[in-house]
Amino acid sequence: MKPNIVMVDVGKWPIFTLLSPQEIASIRKACVFGTSANEAIYITHNDEVFVFGLNCSNCLGTGDNQSTIVPKKLEALCGKKINNLSYGSGPHVILSTEDGEVYAWGHNGYSQLGNGTTNQGITPIQVCTNLLIKRVIEVACGSHHSMALSSDGDVYAWGYNNCGQVGSGSTANQPTPRKVSNCLQTKMVVSIACGQTSSMAVIDNGEVYGWGYNGNGQLGLGNNGNQLTPCRVAALHGVCVLQITCGYAHTLALTDEGLLYSWGANTYGQLGTGNKSNQLSPAQIMMEKERVVEIAACHSSHTSAAKTQGGQVYMWGQCRGQSVVLPHLTHFTCTDDVFACFSTPAVMWRLLSVEHEDSLTVAESLKKEFDSPETSDLKFRVDGKYIHVHKAVLKIRCEHFRTMFQSYWNEDMKEVIEIDQFSYPVYRAFLEYLYTDSVDLPPEDAIGLLDLATSYCENRLKKLCQHIIKRGITVENAFSLLSAAVRYDAEDLEEFCFKFCVNHLTEVTQTAAFWQMDGPLLKEFIAKASKCGAFKN
Repeated sequence: MKPNIVMVDVGKWPIFTLLSPQEIASIRKACVFGTSANEAIYITHNDEVFVFGLNCSNCLGTGDNQSTIVPKKLEALCGKKINNLSYGSGPHVILSTEDGEVYAWGHNGYSQLGNGTTNQGITPIQVCTNLLIKRVIEVACGSHHSMALSSDGDVYAWGYNNCGQVGSGSTANQPTPRKVSNCLQTKMVVSIACGQTSSMAVIDNGEVYGWGYNGNGQLGLGNNGNQLTPCRVAALHGVCVLQITCGYAHTLALTDEGLLYSWGANTYGQLGTGNKSNQLSPAQIMMEKERVVEIAACHSSHTSAAKTQGGQVYMWGQCRGQSVVLPHLTHFTCTDDVFACFSTPAVMWRLLSVEHEDSLTVAESLKKEFDSPETSDLKFRVDGKYIHVHKAVLKIRCEHFRTMFQSYWNEDMKEVIEIDQFSYPVYRAFLEYLYTDSVDLPPEDAIGLLDLATSYCENRLKKLCQHIIKRGITVENAFSLLSAAVRYDAEDLEEFCFKFCVNHLTEVTQTAAFWQMDGPLLKEFIAKASKCGAFKN
Protein backbone atom coordinates (compact mmCIF):
# COMPACT_ATOMS: atom_id res chain seq x y z
CA MET A 1 0.00 0.00 0.00
CA LYS A 2 1.53 3.28 -1.09
CA PRO A 3 1.11 6.16 1.38
CA ASN A 4 -0.37 9.50 0.50
CA ILE A 5 -0.27 12.98 2.04
CA VAL A 6 -3.68 14.48 2.73
CA MET A 7 -5.23 16.89 5.16
CA VAL A 8 -7.35 14.36 7.08
CA ASP A 9 -8.66 14.00 10.60
CA VAL A 10 -7.50 10.64 12.01
CA GLY A 11 -10.16 11.12 14.68
CA LYS A 12 -12.69 9.91 12.09
CA TRP A 13 -11.43 6.40 12.86
CA PRO A 14 -13.06 5.45 16.19
CA ILE A 15 -9.92 3.87 17.67
CA PHE A 16 -8.07 7.22 17.52
CA THR A 17 -10.58 8.78 19.94
CA LEU A 18 -8.51 7.02 22.62
CA LEU A 19 -5.66 9.47 22.04
CA SER A 20 -5.25 12.93 23.56
CA PRO A 21 -5.16 16.06 21.35
CA GLN A 22 -1.39 16.26 21.99
CA GLU A 23 -0.89 12.68 20.80
CA ILE A 24 -3.06 13.29 17.72
CA ALA A 25 -1.01 16.39 16.88
CA SER A 26 2.21 14.37 17.01
CA ILE A 27 1.09 11.92 14.30
CA ARG A 28 2.84 12.02 10.92
CA LYS A 29 1.75 8.65 9.53
CA ALA A 30 -0.86 6.16 10.69
CA CYS A 31 -2.66 2.94 9.83
CA VAL A 32 -5.73 1.32 11.38
CA PHE A 33 -6.00 -2.44 10.77
CA GLY A 34 -7.37 -5.70 12.18
CA THR A 35 -10.51 -7.76 11.63
CA SER A 36 -12.53 -5.26 13.68
CA ALA A 37 -10.35 -2.19 13.04
CA ASN A 38 -9.21 -2.53 16.65
CA GLU A 39 -5.46 -2.11 16.12
CA ALA A 40 -3.46 0.95 15.07
CA ILE A 41 0.13 1.96 14.43
CA TYR A 42 1.36 5.52 14.07
CA ILE A 43 4.66 7.32 13.46
CA THR A 44 5.36 10.71 15.00
CA HIS A 45 7.14 13.75 13.62
CA ASN A 46 10.17 12.62 15.66
CA ASP A 47 10.06 9.26 13.82
CA GLU A 48 8.99 7.36 16.92
CA VAL A 49 6.63 4.41 16.35
CA PHE A 50 3.66 3.64 18.61
CA VAL A 51 0.97 0.95 18.61
CA PHE A 52 -2.23 0.38 20.56
CA GLY A 53 -5.36 -1.76 20.42
CA LEU A 54 -6.54 -5.35 20.83
CA ASN A 55 -3.26 -7.11 19.84
CA CYS A 56 -4.78 -10.16 18.12
CA SER A 57 -2.06 -12.69 17.21
CA ASN A 58 0.62 -10.35 18.65
CA CYS A 59 -0.04 -7.99 15.74
CA LEU A 60 1.06 -4.95 17.78
CA GLY A 61 4.61 -6.32 17.97
CA THR A 62 5.05 -5.29 21.61
CA GLY A 63 6.62 -8.58 22.73
CA ASP A 64 3.55 -9.76 24.66
CA ASN A 65 -0.05 -10.70 23.90
CA GLN A 66 -1.62 -7.97 26.01
CA SER A 67 -4.09 -5.47 24.59
CA THR A 68 -3.50 -1.80 25.36
CA ILE A 69 -5.55 1.38 25.12
CA VAL A 70 -2.41 3.37 25.93
CA PRO A 71 0.07 3.71 23.03
CA LYS A 72 3.23 1.63 23.43
CA LYS A 73 6.49 2.53 21.71
CA LEU A 74 8.09 0.03 19.30
CA GLU A 75 11.74 0.82 19.97
CA ALA A 76 12.93 -1.54 17.22
CA LEU A 77 11.27 0.63 14.56
CA CYS A 78 11.94 4.11 15.90
CA GLY A 79 14.13 6.10 13.51
CA LYS A 80 13.62 3.58 10.67
CA LYS A 81 11.69 6.03 8.43
CA ILE A 82 8.78 3.76 7.54
CA ASN A 83 7.36 4.58 4.11
CA ASN A 84 5.12 1.62 3.25
CA LEU A 85 2.91 -0.75 5.24
CA SER A 86 0.37 -3.48 4.68
CA TYR A 87 -1.46 -6.02 6.84
CA GLY A 88 -3.19 -9.39 6.59
CA SER A 89 -6.25 -10.99 8.17
CA GLY A 90 -4.47 -12.82 11.00
CA PRO A 91 -3.47 -10.11 11.27
CA HIS A 92 0.17 -9.91 10.32
CA VAL A 93 1.96 -6.66 9.49
CA ILE A 94 4.63 -6.05 6.83
CA LEU A 95 6.40 -2.72 6.35
CA SER A 96 9.30 -1.26 4.41
CA THR A 97 11.61 1.64 5.25
CA GLU A 98 13.18 4.39 3.15
CA ASP A 99 16.37 2.31 3.17
CA GLY A 100 14.48 -0.58 1.55
CA GLU A 101 14.46 -2.86 4.58
CA VAL A 102 11.41 -5.05 5.32
CA TYR A 103 10.09 -5.87 8.81
CA ALA A 104 7.27 -8.24 9.78
CA TRP A 105 5.39 -9.45 12.88
CA GLY A 106 2.08 -10.93 14.00
CA HIS A 107 0.22 -14.02 12.79
CA ASN A 108 2.48 -16.55 11.10
CA GLY A 109 0.50 -19.77 10.79
CA TYR A 110 1.31 -19.96 7.07
CA SER A 111 4.85 -18.46 7.15
CA GLN A 112 3.51 -15.11 5.98
CA LEU A 113 6.24 -13.36 7.98
CA GLY A 114 8.82 -14.89 5.65
CA ASN A 115 11.20 -16.09 8.38
CA GLY A 116 11.01 -19.80 7.52
CA THR A 117 8.89 -20.73 10.57
CA THR A 118 5.23 -20.76 11.57
CA ASN A 119 5.84 -19.23 14.98
CA GLN A 120 4.00 -16.00 15.76
CA GLY A 121 6.17 -12.91 15.49
CA ILE A 122 5.84 -11.09 18.79
CA THR A 123 8.20 -8.26 17.81
CA PRO A 124 9.24 -6.72 14.46
CA ILE A 125 11.91 -8.84 12.77
CA GLN A 126 13.69 -7.97 9.52
CA VAL A 127 12.77 -10.18 6.56
CA CYS A 128 16.13 -11.24 5.18
CA THR A 129 15.92 -14.15 2.74
CA ASN A 130 16.50 -12.85 -0.81
CA LEU A 131 15.66 -9.28 0.28
CA LEU A 132 18.87 -8.18 2.02
CA ILE A 133 20.48 -7.28 -1.30
CA LYS A 134 17.32 -5.57 -2.55
CA ARG A 135 15.83 -2.15 -1.85
CA VAL A 136 12.12 -2.77 -1.32
CA ILE A 137 9.83 0.12 -2.27
CA GLU A 138 6.36 -1.39 -1.77
CA VAL A 139 4.76 -4.19 0.25
CA ALA A 140 1.33 -5.81 0.01
CA CYS A 141 -0.53 -8.43 2.04
CA GLY A 142 -3.40 -10.79 1.30
CA SER A 143 -5.18 -12.60 4.10
CA HIS A 144 -2.18 -14.83 4.85
CA HIS A 145 0.40 -14.15 2.14
CA SER A 146 2.81 -11.29 1.56
CA MET A 147 4.53 -9.57 -1.37
CA ALA A 148 7.38 -7.10 -1.77
CA LEU A 149 8.42 -5.01 -4.79
CA SER A 150 12.06 -4.02 -5.21
CA SER A 151 13.36 -0.83 -6.81
CA ASP A 152 14.64 -2.81 -9.79
CA GLY A 153 11.16 -4.15 -10.58
CA ASP A 154 11.34 -7.63 -9.05
CA VAL A 155 8.43 -9.09 -7.06
CA TYR A 156 8.89 -11.48 -4.13
CA ALA A 157 6.07 -13.46 -2.49
CA TRP A 158 5.71 -15.81 0.47
CA GLY A 159 3.21 -17.36 2.87
CA TYR A 160 -0.11 -19.14 2.28
CA ASN A 161 -0.33 -20.57 -1.23
CA ASN A 162 -3.43 -22.78 -1.33
CA CYS A 163 -4.64 -21.09 -4.53
CA GLY A 164 -1.29 -20.18 -6.12
CA GLN A 165 -1.24 -16.64 -4.71
CA VAL A 166 2.55 -16.84 -4.20
CA GLY A 167 2.97 -17.48 -7.93
CA SER A 168 5.45 -20.34 -7.56
CA GLY A 169 3.68 -22.77 -9.89
CA SER A 170 2.50 -24.99 -7.02
CA THR A 171 0.11 -24.79 -4.06
CA ALA A 172 2.74 -25.49 -1.41
CA ASN A 173 3.15 -22.75 1.19
CA GLN A 174 6.25 -20.61 0.73
CA PRO A 175 8.18 -20.11 4.01
CA THR A 176 10.56 -17.38 2.78
CA PRO A 177 10.48 -14.68 0.07
CA ARG A 178 10.69 -16.17 -3.41
CA LYS A 179 11.04 -14.22 -6.63
CA VAL A 180 7.91 -14.36 -8.78
CA SER A 181 9.24 -15.19 -12.22
CA ASN A 182 7.66 -17.05 -15.13
CA CYS A 183 6.26 -14.38 -17.48
CA LEU A 184 7.39 -11.61 -15.10
CA GLN A 185 11.01 -12.73 -15.39
CA THR A 186 12.03 -10.00 -17.83
CA LYS A 187 9.37 -7.44 -16.83
CA MET A 188 9.80 -4.26 -14.77
CA VAL A 189 7.02 -4.29 -12.18
CA VAL A 190 6.04 -0.85 -10.85
CA SER A 191 3.12 -1.64 -8.54
CA ILE A 192 1.61 -4.58 -6.62
CA ALA A 193 -1.65 -5.34 -4.81
CA CYS A 194 -3.29 -8.27 -3.03
CA GLY A 195 -6.83 -9.49 -2.59
CA GLN A 196 -7.57 -12.02 0.13
CA THR A 197 -6.02 -14.91 -1.81
CA SER A 198 -5.01 -13.30 -5.10
CA SER A 199 -2.10 -11.17 -6.30
CA MET A 200 -1.83 -8.46 -8.97
CA ALA A 201 1.07 -6.57 -10.56
CA VAL A 202 1.40 -3.65 -12.99
CA ILE A 203 4.49 -3.43 -15.20
CA ASP A 204 6.14 -0.32 -16.60
CA ASN A 205 4.29 -0.40 -19.92
CA GLY A 206 0.90 -0.48 -18.20
CA GLU A 207 0.18 -4.20 -18.59
CA VAL A 208 -1.52 -6.01 -15.69
CA TYR A 209 -0.80 -9.53 -14.43
CA GLY A 210 -2.68 -11.62 -11.88
CA TRP A 211 -2.32 -14.95 -10.12
CA GLY A 212 -3.87 -16.94 -7.28
CA TYR A 213 -7.56 -17.49 -6.47
CA ASN A 214 -9.95 -16.59 -9.28
CA GLY A 215 -13.25 -18.11 -8.19
CA ASN A 216 -15.04 -14.75 -8.55
CA GLY A 217 -13.11 -13.59 -11.61
CA GLN A 218 -10.92 -11.24 -9.57
CA LEU A 219 -7.93 -11.88 -11.85
CA GLY A 220 -9.88 -10.49 -14.82
CA LEU A 221 -8.92 -13.33 -17.16
CA GLY A 222 -12.39 -14.07 -18.55
CA ASN A 223 -12.72 -17.28 -16.53
CA ASN A 224 -12.85 -18.36 -12.88
CA GLY A 225 -9.94 -20.80 -12.82
CA ASN A 226 -7.12 -20.30 -10.32
CA GLN A 227 -3.69 -19.36 -11.67
CA LEU A 228 -0.52 -20.77 -10.10
CA THR A 229 1.73 -18.36 -12.02
CA PRO A 230 1.26 -14.76 -13.30
CA CYS A 231 -1.08 -14.39 -16.26
CA ARG A 232 -1.60 -11.19 -18.26
CA VAL A 233 -5.04 -9.55 -18.18
CA ALA A 234 -5.47 -9.63 -21.94
CA ALA A 235 -8.78 -7.73 -21.87
CA LEU A 236 -6.85 -4.59 -20.86
CA HIS A 237 -4.74 -4.70 -24.03
CA GLY A 238 -4.49 -1.25 -25.54
CA VAL A 239 -4.82 0.66 -22.27
CA CYS A 240 -2.01 1.75 -19.95
CA VAL A 241 -2.80 1.02 -16.30
CA LEU A 242 -1.22 3.34 -13.71
CA GLN A 243 -2.78 2.10 -10.47
CA ILE A 244 -4.37 -1.14 -9.32
CA THR A 245 -6.02 -1.96 -6.02
CA CYS A 246 -7.80 -5.00 -4.64
CA GLY A 247 -10.81 -5.49 -2.39
CA TYR A 248 -11.68 -8.75 -0.65
CA ALA A 249 -12.39 -10.44 -3.99
CA HIS A 250 -12.63 -7.65 -6.54
CA THR A 251 -10.13 -5.50 -8.41
CA LEU A 252 -10.04 -1.88 -9.63
CA ALA A 253 -7.66 -0.49 -12.26
CA LEU A 254 -6.99 3.14 -13.28
CA THR A 255 -5.49 4.01 -16.67
CA ASP A 256 -3.27 6.90 -17.73
CA GLU A 257 -6.31 8.45 -19.42
CA GLY A 258 -8.28 8.53 -16.16
CA LEU A 259 -10.50 5.57 -17.08
CA LEU A 260 -11.65 3.16 -14.36
CA TYR A 261 -12.15 -0.59 -14.79
CA SER A 262 -13.50 -3.13 -12.29
CA TRP A 263 -13.89 -6.91 -12.15
CA GLY A 264 -14.39 -9.84 -9.79
CA ALA A 265 -16.90 -10.37 -6.97
CA ASN A 266 -19.94 -8.10 -6.91
CA THR A 267 -22.19 -9.38 -4.12
CA TYR A 268 -22.39 -5.91 -2.57
CA GLY A 269 -22.20 -3.87 -5.80
CA GLN A 270 -18.47 -3.23 -5.21
CA LEU A 271 -17.80 -3.19 -8.97
CA GLY A 272 -20.04 -0.15 -9.47
CA THR A 273 -21.68 -1.66 -12.54
CA GLY A 274 -25.27 -1.06 -11.40
CA ASN A 275 -25.95 -4.72 -10.55
CA LYS A 276 -24.64 -7.50 -8.29
CA SER A 277 -23.35 -9.88 -10.97
CA ASN A 278 -19.72 -10.95 -10.85
CA GLN A 279 -17.47 -9.80 -13.72
CA LEU A 280 -14.89 -12.24 -15.09
CA SER A 281 -13.34 -9.54 -17.30
CA PRO A 282 -12.65 -5.80 -16.77
CA ALA A 283 -15.71 -3.57 -17.16
CA GLN A 284 -15.36 0.20 -17.55
CA ILE A 285 -17.35 2.23 -15.02
CA MET A 286 -17.92 5.91 -14.19
CA MET A 287 -17.75 6.68 -17.91
CA GLU A 288 -20.09 9.67 -17.56
CA LYS A 289 -17.96 11.21 -14.79
CA GLU A 290 -14.87 13.37 -15.22
CA ARG A 291 -11.47 11.68 -15.29
CA VAL A 292 -10.50 9.63 -12.26
CA VAL A 293 -7.16 10.30 -10.54
CA GLU A 294 -7.24 7.84 -7.62
CA ILE A 295 -8.90 4.53 -6.75
CA ALA A 296 -9.20 2.81 -3.38
CA ALA A 297 -10.08 -0.64 -2.06
CA CYS A 298 -8.88 -2.90 0.74
CA HIS A 299 -8.67 -6.71 0.92
CA SER A 300 -10.47 -6.74 4.27
CA SER A 301 -13.63 -5.07 2.93
CA HIS A 302 -16.05 -4.95 -0.01
CA THR A 303 -15.96 -1.16 -0.32
CA SER A 304 -14.68 0.82 -3.33
CA ALA A 305 -13.86 4.51 -3.73
CA ALA A 306 -12.52 6.87 -6.37
CA LYS A 307 -11.51 10.51 -6.62
CA THR A 308 -11.88 12.62 -9.77
CA GLN A 309 -9.61 15.35 -11.07
CA GLY A 310 -12.05 17.94 -9.79
CA GLY A 311 -11.74 16.56 -6.26
CA GLN A 312 -15.07 14.73 -6.11
CA VAL A 313 -15.01 11.49 -4.08
CA TYR A 314 -17.33 8.59 -4.94
CA MET A 315 -18.03 5.39 -3.00
CA TRP A 316 -19.84 2.15 -3.76
CA GLY A 317 -20.07 -1.48 -2.61
CA GLN A 318 -20.69 -2.38 1.02
CA CYS A 319 -21.21 0.94 2.81
CA ARG A 320 -22.21 0.55 6.46
CA GLY A 321 -24.17 -2.60 5.62
CA GLN A 322 -25.89 -1.15 2.56
CA SER A 323 -25.17 -2.38 -0.94
CA VAL A 324 -24.46 0.62 -3.19
CA VAL A 325 -24.31 -0.69 -6.75
CA LEU A 326 -23.39 2.57 -8.52
CA PRO A 327 -20.70 5.13 -7.61
CA HIS A 328 -22.29 7.56 -5.15
CA LEU A 329 -21.01 11.14 -4.85
CA THR A 330 -19.99 11.94 -1.26
CA HIS A 331 -19.12 15.15 0.56
CA PHE A 332 -15.64 13.82 1.37
CA THR A 333 -12.41 15.36 0.06
CA CYS A 334 -10.32 12.16 0.12
CA THR A 335 -10.94 8.45 -0.42
CA ASP A 336 -9.55 7.67 3.04
CA ASP A 337 -12.63 9.22 4.68
CA VAL A 338 -14.84 6.69 2.86
CA PHE A 339 -13.12 3.86 4.74
CA ALA A 340 -13.19 5.70 8.06
CA CYS A 341 -16.93 6.35 7.86
CA PHE A 342 -18.46 3.60 5.71
CA SER A 343 -16.14 0.57 5.47
CA THR A 344 -16.75 -2.59 7.50
CA PRO A 345 -14.38 -2.87 9.29
CA ALA A 346 -13.32 0.82 9.49
CA VAL A 347 -9.70 0.19 8.50
CA MET A 348 -7.32 2.34 6.46
CA TRP A 349 -6.73 1.17 2.93
CA ARG A 350 -3.15 2.49 2.96
CA LEU A 351 -0.53 3.95 5.28
CA LEU A 352 -1.85 7.46 5.68
CA SER A 353 0.57 10.40 5.83
CA VAL A 354 -1.05 13.17 7.82
CA GLU A 355 0.28 16.69 7.42
CA HIS A 356 -1.12 19.21 9.90
CA GLU A 357 -1.77 22.80 8.86
CA ASP A 358 1.22 24.09 10.82
CA SER A 359 3.58 21.48 9.41
CA LEU A 360 4.00 22.07 5.69
CA THR A 361 6.41 20.04 3.60
CA VAL A 362 8.90 21.72 1.27
CA ALA A 363 6.62 20.93 -1.68
CA GLU A 364 3.58 22.39 0.07
CA SER A 365 5.50 25.52 1.09
CA LEU A 366 6.61 26.09 -2.51
CA LYS A 367 3.07 25.63 -3.78
CA LYS A 368 1.81 28.14 -1.20
CA GLU A 369 4.30 30.82 -2.33
CA PHE A 370 3.47 30.65 -6.04
CA ASP A 371 2.18 34.03 -7.25
CA SER A 372 2.85 35.60 -3.85
CA PRO A 373 3.63 39.34 -4.11
CA GLU A 374 5.05 39.31 -0.56
CA THR A 375 7.97 36.96 -1.27
CA SER A 376 8.49 37.19 -5.04
CA ASP A 377 11.45 38.89 -6.70
CA LEU A 378 10.23 38.72 -10.30
CA LYS A 379 7.01 39.46 -12.18
CA PHE A 380 5.72 38.30 -15.56
CA ARG A 381 3.10 40.39 -17.33
CA VAL A 382 0.86 38.39 -19.65
CA ASP A 383 -2.26 39.85 -21.29
CA GLY A 384 -1.94 42.78 -18.89
CA LYS A 385 -1.99 40.54 -15.78
CA TYR A 386 0.91 39.96 -13.37
CA ILE A 387 2.25 36.62 -12.15
CA HIS A 388 4.65 36.79 -9.17
CA VAL A 389 7.48 34.27 -9.03
CA HIS A 390 10.93 33.62 -7.55
CA LYS A 391 14.05 33.66 -9.72
CA ALA A 392 15.73 30.95 -7.66
CA VAL A 393 12.85 28.52 -8.15
CA LEU A 394 12.73 29.18 -11.89
CA LYS A 395 16.49 28.71 -12.22
CA ILE A 396 16.42 25.43 -10.31
CA ARG A 397 13.42 24.02 -12.19
CA CYS A 398 13.86 25.19 -15.77
CA GLU A 399 16.89 25.24 -18.07
CA HIS A 400 15.25 27.94 -20.22
CA PHE A 401 15.20 30.38 -17.28
CA ARG A 402 18.58 29.31 -15.99
CA THR A 403 20.16 30.24 -19.30
CA MET A 404 18.12 33.43 -19.54
CA PHE A 405 19.06 34.73 -16.09
CA GLN A 406 22.75 33.91 -16.47
CA SER A 407 22.92 35.65 -19.81
CA TYR A 408 20.99 38.82 -19.30
CA TRP A 409 20.02 39.94 -15.83
CA ASN A 410 21.44 41.28 -12.63
CA GLU A 411 20.14 38.93 -9.95
CA ASP A 412 19.69 41.78 -7.44
CA MET A 413 17.23 43.75 -9.57
CA LYS A 414 13.48 43.44 -9.59
CA GLU A 415 12.29 42.66 -13.10
CA VAL A 416 9.05 42.70 -15.06
CA ILE A 417 9.10 40.39 -18.06
CA GLU A 418 6.58 40.87 -20.83
CA ILE A 419 5.23 37.69 -22.45
CA ASP A 420 3.26 38.03 -25.67
CA GLN A 421 3.62 34.67 -27.41
CA PHE A 422 1.45 32.73 -24.94
CA SER A 423 -1.90 33.39 -23.27
CA TYR A 424 -2.26 34.19 -19.57
CA PRO A 425 -3.89 30.83 -18.60
CA VAL A 426 -1.18 28.89 -20.42
CA TYR A 427 1.79 30.81 -19.02
CA ARG A 428 0.36 30.84 -15.51
CA ALA A 429 -0.15 27.08 -15.69
CA PHE A 430 3.46 26.66 -16.82
CA LEU A 431 4.88 28.74 -13.98
CA GLU A 432 2.63 27.00 -11.47
CA TYR A 433 3.86 23.64 -12.79
CA LEU A 434 7.41 24.68 -11.87
CA TYR A 435 6.22 25.04 -8.26
CA THR A 436 3.88 22.05 -8.02
CA ASP A 437 4.85 19.44 -10.65
CA SER A 438 1.19 19.27 -11.68
CA VAL A 439 -1.04 20.82 -14.33
CA ASP A 440 -4.75 21.61 -14.12
CA LEU A 441 -5.98 22.80 -17.51
CA PRO A 442 -8.77 21.87 -19.92
CA PRO A 443 -7.47 20.01 -23.02
CA GLU A 444 -7.93 23.06 -25.26
CA ASP A 445 -5.57 25.14 -23.10
CA ALA A 446 -3.25 22.16 -22.75
CA ILE A 447 -2.60 22.52 -26.48
CA GLY A 448 -1.07 25.93 -25.86
CA LEU A 449 0.92 24.54 -22.95
CA LEU A 450 2.15 21.74 -25.19
CA ASP A 451 3.41 24.42 -27.58
CA LEU A 452 5.22 26.14 -24.70
CA ALA A 453 6.67 22.85 -23.43
CA THR A 454 8.00 22.13 -26.91
CA SER A 455 9.53 25.61 -27.21
CA TYR A 456 11.16 25.43 -23.75
CA CYS A 457 12.28 21.77 -24.19
CA GLU A 458 10.30 20.66 -21.12
CA ASN A 459 9.84 16.98 -21.96
CA ARG A 460 8.08 15.94 -18.77
CA LEU A 461 5.61 18.79 -19.12
CA LYS A 462 5.07 17.78 -22.72
CA LYS A 463 4.06 14.29 -21.57
CA LEU A 464 1.73 15.72 -18.92
CA CYS A 465 0.01 17.85 -21.56
CA GLN A 466 -0.40 14.84 -23.80
CA HIS A 467 -2.04 12.92 -20.94
CA ILE A 468 -4.45 15.82 -20.28
CA ILE A 469 -5.36 15.99 -23.95
CA LYS A 470 -5.87 12.22 -24.15
CA ARG A 471 -8.17 12.26 -21.14
CA GLY A 472 -10.15 15.26 -22.39
CA ILE A 473 -10.63 14.30 -26.03
CA THR A 474 -14.21 14.51 -27.31
CA VAL A 475 -15.97 14.32 -30.67
CA GLU A 476 -16.11 18.13 -30.75
CA ASN A 477 -12.42 18.79 -30.10
CA ALA A 478 -10.81 15.69 -31.61
CA PHE A 479 -9.65 17.28 -34.88
CA SER A 480 -8.34 20.39 -33.14
CA LEU A 481 -6.30 18.19 -30.85
CA LEU A 482 -5.07 16.10 -33.79
CA SER A 483 -3.93 19.26 -35.57
CA ALA A 484 -2.08 20.38 -32.45
CA ALA A 485 -0.38 17.00 -32.07
CA VAL A 486 0.89 17.20 -35.65
CA ARG A 487 1.98 20.82 -35.23
CA TYR A 488 3.98 20.12 -32.06
CA ASP A 489 5.47 16.82 -33.26
CA ALA A 490 3.82 14.77 -30.51
CA GLU A 491 3.80 11.42 -32.29
CA ASP A 492 2.19 9.34 -29.53
CA LEU A 493 -0.58 11.91 -29.12
CA GLU A 494 -1.04 12.18 -32.87
CA GLU A 495 -1.57 8.43 -33.12
CA PHE A 496 -4.03 8.49 -30.20
CA CYS A 497 -6.07 11.36 -31.70
CA PHE A 498 -6.04 9.72 -35.12
CA LYS A 499 -7.44 6.47 -33.72
CA PHE A 500 -10.11 8.37 -31.79
CA CYS A 501 -11.16 10.23 -34.94
CA VAL A 502 -11.32 7.01 -36.95
CA ASN A 503 -13.33 5.23 -34.24
CA HIS A 504 -15.81 8.12 -34.11
CA LEU A 505 -15.62 9.05 -37.79
CA THR A 506 -19.32 9.63 -38.41
CA GLU A 507 -19.65 12.04 -35.51
CA VAL A 508 -16.41 13.95 -35.95
CA THR A 509 -16.87 14.57 -39.67
CA GLN A 510 -20.02 16.47 -38.79
CA THR A 511 -18.17 18.97 -36.61
CA ALA A 512 -17.02 22.39 -37.76
CA ALA A 513 -13.45 21.58 -36.70
CA PHE A 514 -13.23 18.83 -39.32
CA TRP A 515 -13.99 21.12 -42.23
CA GLN A 516 -11.85 23.93 -40.82
CA MET A 517 -8.80 21.70 -40.69
CA ASP A 518 -5.73 22.79 -42.62
CA GLY A 519 -6.02 21.55 -46.24
CA PRO A 520 -2.85 19.38 -46.43
CA LEU A 521 -3.56 17.92 -42.98
CA LEU A 522 -7.15 17.09 -43.97
CA LYS A 523 -5.94 15.35 -47.13
CA GLU A 524 -3.35 13.41 -45.13
CA PHE A 525 -5.97 12.32 -42.60
CA ILE A 526 -8.41 11.16 -45.29
CA ALA A 527 -5.64 9.22 -47.05
CA LYS A 528 -4.44 7.56 -43.85
CA ALA A 529 -7.99 6.79 -42.69
CA SER A 530 -8.85 5.34 -46.09
CA LYS A 531 -5.94 2.92 -45.81
CA CYS A 532 -7.47 1.74 -42.54
CA GLY A 533 -10.78 1.16 -44.29
CA ALA A 534 -12.47 3.98 -42.41
CA PHE A 535 -14.02 5.52 -45.54
CA LYS A 536 -16.14 2.88 -47.21
CA ASN A 537 -17.23 5.08 -50.13
